[in-house]
Amino acid sequence: MVKNSRRAVITGLGVISPIGSTPATFWEGLLAGVSRIGTIRAFDPSALPCRIAGEIPDFIAKAVIEKSYRKSLNAMSRPVQLGVVAAQFAMHNAGLTKGSIPPERFGVEFASVMGASDLDDLARMSKVSSIGPSLPVNMAAYGREGVPEMPPMWMLKYLPNMPACHATILFDAQGPSNTLISNDAAGVMAFGEALRILQRGAADFMLVGGSDSKLNPLSQSRFNSFAPLTRANESPQTAIRPFDRDCSGTCLGEGAGAYALEDLDHARRRGATIIGEVMGYATGMDRGLTGTGLARVIRNAMADAGIGIKDVDHVNAHGMGVREMDVFEARGIAAVFGRDVPVFAPLSRFGNMVGAAGIVEGMCSVLALHHKQLPGTVNHDNLAPGCPITVHTGPPRPVTRPYAVKISVTDLGQCAAVVFRGWE
Repeated sequence: MVKNSRRAVITGLGVISPIGSTPATFWEGLLAGVSRIGTIRAFDPSALPCRIAGEIPDFIAKAVIEKSYRKSLNAMSRPVQLGVVAAQFAMHNAGLTKGSIPPERFGVEFASVMGASDLDDLARMSKVSSIGPSLPVNMAAYGREGVPEMPPMWMLKYLPNMPACHATILFDAQGPSNTLISNDAAGVMAFGEALRILQRGAADFMLVGGSDSKLNPLSQSRFNSFAPLTRANESPQTAIRPFDRDCSGTCLGEGAGAYALEDLDHARRRGATIIGEVMGYATGMDRGLTGTGLARVIRNAMADAGIGIKDVDHVNAHGMGVREMDVFEARGIAAVFGRDVPVFAPLSRFGNMVGAAGIVEGMCSVLALHHKQLPGTVNHDNLAPGCPITVHTGPPRPVTRPYAVKISVTDLGQCAAVVFRGWE
């Protein structure tokens, strides 16, 4: 790939999470060193094997979204609302409003996945199409009477491209726009796509974000059936144990994050406050979850950034608290860094945000580099067998090197890495 000298700097942050919903409170939540995972409150989870999650307290989109755009909330599911509001927060944090950036030079990259339908949207359709308990759906009745009962905007509430769609409308962004749907790896991939767009001069400003929420009965039922969720319901704050000998599985979290990412010269011309820089990116596959493919991706991202091992302050890992996935990540990290570079895994504070994971987890490193302190990983006491890494725990330690590498992986072997640099 041919690159030019254009540099991509971070000039604004927006976040909505269980540990804080401004950059300042999010950072305070990281420094506090406690998990905000608890029993699900959005609905009665008593029938589920895993009844805990990272839940955002008191999020009401109508109270914070731009007044001119409130009517559109009726066409947004909760993940979409979270994403649009986080994008709005990032724009405000960057000192920007609609019209501040020429529309054709303003792009959007968002990470998201397909949302599960709210039960209320399916209730009337299901009732008229049902033959009876435990019996098949009457397809004739579904076509004749059920479909007309579906809300007209049903599909548009849940499509994964809707956060990006609404953000482009809200801020009149007419440049490149894309949505990444590769589950846990999508957020880091969104960074990479935005970096390349800026480097090749296709835009001057990119809004990069991710959002997800699976705190509804359909999503929770599906993940409880197929995902390695913990059963540690009686001790939710210590349930997720990244790279730990006593890990028992992960749990889901909800949240959203967004970044104002722009060309350095553009940022300087408008007098923006620069928080950090996105330096390099790579992606690839490790289908066998051996760590070899992940190591290649990490090396490629570092080569893209033009840095070496001694430049890296820490590695920001996904750290799900699932034995197979933690061993996979640890092998890839160790193949590049050995035990010399500390590993920080923030997911145990707020749960796996899936589509928003890379974006929100990455913000932990951006803020650590900015504040020159690295918080400790929570719920890691004894290193798991097969994880030849050094996990940073305990109180925050000083950041001593200028770069951090954020990695994200999926259970299918998708790998992505992005390199951040603190701004001096």
